[in-house]
Amino acid sequence: MPLTLTEWLRKLQLGSAQRRLEWYPPFRSMRIKVLELEHEGRSTRILLPLNRRNRNPGGSMFGGCMASLADPIPALVCARIFPGYAVWTRALSLDFRHEARGDLELRFQLELEQEGQIGSDLLEKGRASPRFEYGFYQTDGRLCALIKNTVAIRSFGENRRGDALRRPGK
Repeated sequence: MPLTLTEWLRKLQLGSAQRRLEWYPPFRSMRIKVLELEHEGRSTRILLPLNRRNRNPGGSMFGGCMASLADPIPALVCARIFPGYAVWTRALSLDFRHEARGDLELRFQLELEQEGQIGSDLLEKGRASPRFEYGFYQTDGRLCALIKNTVAIRSFGENRRGDALRRPGK
């Protein structure tokens, strides 16, 4: 089976993790810039520039563009920190607090305490559903959108409905 562009880029390991994230096809058209990707993504800051592609008729950023960037970040971090598990976004909500009339910075932080709890849940139950809160901030530091994201982390095998969870490529 031929590799997809995303799989090909991952296997090549070209460039830094920051550049690979910027070149990730869903993010490439957004023209994001990774400002910080430390400790396997536990501390992440990403610039989402306001431009003609994501500006709505009122002059502010489309909420869908913010949701598209916010959605996979915790799942990608959890997949990197807890390899060998199926990981996906289970729920996502954005609470828009202020109009986004300029560039935004997504700030995500995985605290050691939460990471430890996830690890404990995985050891004891083989699954975890951590909830993360992070946000989009304007350049002046003002919170523009509060993000609440629940990630499903499951052992490969069967889910609650009895459907098989297979490793990618198998």
